[in-house]
Amino acid sequence: MSEPGLPIPINPKSKRLYIPTKHKFILANLTAIMWFTLSCFISYPWVLSLAQLVGSWAGWFIVLFIALIPGYLNMFLLVSLLIDRPPPLQTARDLPPVSILIAAYNEEKSILETLRSLRQQNYPGIINIIVIDDGSLDRTKELVLNCGMPNVKLIEANHQGKSAALNKGLQYVADDYVITIDADTFLHPQAITRIMARMLGDPGHTAAVAGCVLAKNSRDTFMTRLQEWDYFLAISSVKRQQALYQGTLVAQGAFSVYKTAVVKEVSGWPSCIGEDIVLTWALIKKGYRIGYEATAVGFTEVPTTFMAFARQRRRWARGMIEGFKAHIDLIYKRFSPTAILVGIDLLYPLLDLTYTFVYIPGIILALFGYYWIVGPMTLAVIPLTLYINYTMYKYQRSVFQELNLKIRQNKLGFVVYTVCYQILMSPVCVWGYFEEFFGIAKRW
Repeated sequence: MSEPGLPIPINPKSKRLYIPTKHKFILANLTAIMWFTLSCFISYPWVLSLAQLVGSWAGWFIVLFIALIPGYLNMFLLVSLLIDRPPPLQTARDLPPVSILIAAYNEEKSILETLRSLRQQNYPGIINIIVIDDGSLDRTKELVLNCGMPNVKLIEANHQGKSAALNKGLQYVADDYVITIDADTFLHPQAITRIMARMLGDPGHTAAVAGCVLAKNSRDTFMTRLQEWDYFLAISSVKRQQALYQGTLVAQGAFSVYKTAVVKEVSGWPSCIGEDIVLTWALIKKGYRIGYEATAVGFTEVPTTFMAFARQRRRWARGMIEGFKAHIDLIYKRFSPTAILVGIDLLYPLLDLTYTFVYIPGIILALFGYYWIVGPMTLAVIPLTLYINYTMYKYQRSVFQELNLKIRQNKLGFVVYTVCYQILMSPVCVWGYFEEFFGIAKRW
């Protein structure tokens, strides 16, 4: 990792041909639609064979949601990444004071490391840190009080959840910009400078900018090795795609910056399990833009066991459904690339349901020689999948090179991630959807 205090290079203004965002969006979509159309012709014999077993409508539904729509989404992502040319980051400017909110509950193992990463920031402006202790039962409060950092203020709150803790901290924010980070997130020394440079360099109606969050503890267990690739490749690339079309859909609580006045305008973080998603969509509905900065990197603790992983991803799945409940009109209120991206998110519950109850049983059937669902046609998508993963890897590698970071060797994790990760993810997401549908109690 880079040493704190090193100057950040100023990227020169790009002389490449400018292509308007809407033209990029149309190009990527047209390419994906052509791929979808070609795939329909290629998969027609597959549909016919399935129709003999389950009927024509069911056959098309199965192929549509386990092959054709995922193929469209993958091609849309691939072309978007290939044509993405983010504006150069301009850091030769005065940077304003910024407040940082950290909601902490029983974080004695990580809070000092998080604060240490903030002390090592090479940010030229003033940083005011507000830690909200949400009724911790361990030594979190004591450690914060004795951290030896005069710019750290501790606020005590009753244990009412993350959104309530953040809203209490927001009352003490006097700066124009507020950053949220999780209590177990370790920031790269240049992270705050870079995310603020992006915020100030983006269009004036930008309300928030999401940073790039990666796995910190990827060497702990095999489960963390899998998640390392999810954060490094998929999550980062999807955010990059969304930012290309002016529509980053989640300014995640683990590391994002907001305009303080705008957050207060929408009454802060909503009281729900997916508070960052619902807040982001509220800002988008107000007409604000959400950005993303790939080189503003933070490293967060990821779950070390499958059950902990399942709890986290169930929360994420429920958070997306909460977003739809609160802001479903984003899809039809105003036609825009962002509205289409939100509409694409609406497909994921159906995709996960089909993957869980059709594709995974199809894998089991294939092991016994029944290739109705999983067979040679499935293998045909492997080259495209590998090329997409390579493209995502190439972009993230360039980010690490710019920050003087090294990519850890994790080849086995990559292979298992490519082949098996969705088999773990989809059932967990379906579990979360059902919990939200049936109103199961939520907790932080």
